[in-house]
Amino acid sequence: MSSRTSELQIGPHTVSPPVVLAPMAGITNAPFRTLCREFSGGRGLFVSEMITTRALVERDAKTMRLVHFDGSEKPRSIQLYGVDPAYTGRAARMIADEDLADHIDLNFGCPVPKVTRKGGGSALPYKRNLLRAILREAVAGAGGLPVTMKMRKGIDDDHLTYLDAGRIAVEEGVTAIALHGRTAAQHYGGTADWDAIARLKEHVPEIPVLGNGDIWSADDALRMVRETGCDGVVVGRGCLGRPWLFGDLVAAFAAGPDASGASYARPALKEVAGVMRRHAELLGQWIGDERRGVIDFRKHVPWYTKGFSVGKDVRHRMAMAGSLAELDDLLGTLDLDQPWPAGADGPRGRTAGRNKVVLPEGWLADPYENPRVDADAELDTSGG
Repeated sequence: MSSRTSELQIGPHTVSPPVVLAPMAGITNAPFRTLCREFSGGRGLFVSEMITTRALVERDAKTMRLVHFDGSEKPRSIQLYGVDPAYTGRAARMIADEDLADHIDLNFGCPVPKVTRKGGGSALPYKRNLLRAILREAVAGAGGLPVTMKMRKGIDDDHLTYLDAGRIAVEEGVTAIALHGRTAAQHYGGTADWDAIARLKEHVPEIPVLGNGDIWSADDALRMVRETGCDGVVVGRGCLGRPWLFGDLVAAFAAGPDASGASYARPALKEVAGVMRRHAELLGQWIGDERRGVIDFRKHVPWYTKGFSVGKDVRHRMAMAGSLAELDDLLGTLDLDQPWPAGADGPRGRTAGRNKVVLPEGWLADPYENPRVDADAELDTSGG
């Protein structure tokens, strides 16, 4: 594999291998990032949960906890979501002035209806002038910090925006672009369009382009780079319940384009149970309350146990655990000698599609109109 595809340059930061953890609300908090970094040996770029610009500027207590990084996290990466150019600029300036992070990513990929109906997320790039204004303010506010963006192909197949948005990003000083190869209408259904990633790379050769969508294994990541010519990959749902996937990615990019999956992690249930326990413990330490940490961990249970022979009753009881001791007892009832099952590979997380994107009235009438986007479009919602 060439040096071009073995590392990624984000401003002054060299990311090797060229692998980025996608922001996911309620998932990519400090404990999960810690696990992913441990398996990768600290290599790669691990982005925070999505932070709304208004909440950051107003110093919301929950938001300020989310932007706290462990001392070992370098570079520190924050993803911002904003619909107001002024607030976006103020948030970027706050991050730079207060040394809250080393890199800012901007989210224009969220397909959730309660966001798009207000003109935010993946609906926003359709309004070219608004997108330009937000990017301009972000880059100006960030000072010397690199600013990147993540987006989708567009609203639907009749309203594609990614090529125009990519050109605007280059003109406004964005350092790199990540493209999820789906439209907002697809949500997380169907198959990601990797050809669109290749087209974007050809369209904006001046800056790195990262591909996102349907990377369920390290082999998928290598194949995406080979087929699209992209400069790196962004991994989201593929690592749910599998933080060791980042170790696989390090091994794959080191071995080259013909790497075999035989050398990748295939943990037995005993090893998986150990990671589950550590994940729950880290959450409790981070939150400052063991019970709340275990409760927060519950949603991870089906992802970690996917494909393993775990009784429905035990799985349900683990998803209702309220203490580490209770979780330990339940894990102890499992057949921990089970090898990694074939059923644990492949898609995980949300897979549903949508037929229609909910938009503000008249949103599609004029792509160059300067709309007023409501402040309540800034919601604590993830996706992209």
